[in-house]
Amino acid sequence: MGGTAEVAPSARRRILVVDDDERVRTVVTWQLEADGFLVTEAGDGHTALERIAAEPPDLMVLDLSLPGLGGLDVLRRVRHDRSRTPLPVVVLSGRSGETDRIVGLDLGADDYLVKPFSPEELAARVRSVLRRSVPVTTVDGETEDGLRIDTAAHQVTLDGAFVELTAKEFDLLVFLAQHPGQVFTRAQLLQAVWRSSPGWQSDATVTEHIHRLRAKLETGPGGPRRLRTVRGVGYRWERA
Repeated sequence: MGGTAEVAPSARRRILVVDDDERVRTVVTWQLEADGFLVTEAGDGHTALERIAAEPPDLMVLDLSLPGLGGLDVLRRVRHDRSRTPLPVVVLSGRSGETDRIVGLDLGADDYLVKPFSPEELAARVRSVLRRSVPVTTVDGETEDGLRIDTAAHQVTLDGAFVELTAKEFDLLVFLAQHPGQVFTRAQLLQAVWRSSPGWQSDATVTEHIHRLRAKLETGPGGPRRLRTVRGVGYRWERA
């Protein structure tokens, strides 16, 4: 018979839906549960922080227009809490203004939807953000070809020599190295590394940073070995 396969509760991702409108919470919860997620709800900012402290979710869907403690304040507190694994956040807002969108992205929102929105589109955004946020193995250590990435010291060395990188070059390198073999489009890299999108920042930014990293790391003959271009798609990190 057809239908969605059952998923063991322990394997299902937990989503926290934060919105002061019970109707919105209900519709979003129905859609996400139909997609196989476990959903908890909060109607205000303080309750949301309590839910996160009691049982950290895998992702939070956060409305900006909350009573009392606003959505941007909740996002700010979550992002400033260094004791926890970074929490992916999809922001919802009834405000269509550019300022709220930019502030939300600057504070670390992983995606942004303006109300009214399609529940199916929200579920697709949630799945996309979760795919980008899967925990990955550390990149600290030296590869066989002499490249060493030290995330704690924020340093890179190649054959024992220090490689000077800008902050974004380092962030891009770490992100790609943490996902070896996985292909990312420029738009995905803008969202994951710059917390932006092609609508707000040119994807040429990614291309330029890739070129700079290659110039600093791909010094041997034969063309790029680590930062590979997948024609018509994007970029992939290869373990050398």
